Amino acid sequence: MIRKTAINTAWLLLMIALSGLVYIRLAPDDIAQLHVAPPTGATPDAPVIEQGGALFVADFKAPPQQMWHMLQQVILPTPRTKYLAGSAEEGMITYVTRSLVFGFPDYTTVTVEPNGQGSRVTLFGRLRYGRSDFGVNAKRLRGWVEALKALDQAG
Repeated sequence: MIRKTAINTAWLLLMIALSGLVYIRLAPDDIAQLHVAPPTGATPDAPVIEQGGALFVADFKAPPQQMWHMLQQVILPTPRTKYLAGSAEEGMITYVTRSLVFGFPDYTTVTVEPNGQGSRVTLFGRLRYGRSDFGVNAKRLRGWVEALKALDQAG
C-alpha cells in the first residue's frame, strides 16, 4: 500500500512539473508588459548586469537606419530567437529568445537613437520566470554588441 502511494505521488509530481513546463512554452506574451522602453543607468563603459537581466549601451559610427539593418543581421540568426513587437520606425523592437531544453523565454528590447554622426544602441535583456538567469542575458547581449562592433568597423 505504501509503495502504491509513493508511485502515485511520484506520478502526480511529474504531471505537475510537466504541466508547468508546457505552460512556460505555451503562455502568451503580454506585449503591453514586455515591449517597453529600456531603463536608464548603463553607459557604453558600464553595463548594468543583475540576476534577472542586463542592460547594455553602445555607440556606433553607422547611422540609425543602417544600425537597424545590422541589428537584424546579428539578432535574428541567434538560435531560438524571434521578433516579438515594434519596428525601426517606432525606434524600438522586442525579441524573445527561448532556452534550449525547457523553453524559458528571455525578452530583449532594443532601441536605436541618433548620436552625433552615428547611433546609440540600448539592449535590455531580461527573464520572465524565476529570479536568476545565471548570466545568460548578459552573455548574449555582450556577444551581440561585439558582433555589432565588428560589423560597424567593417562597414
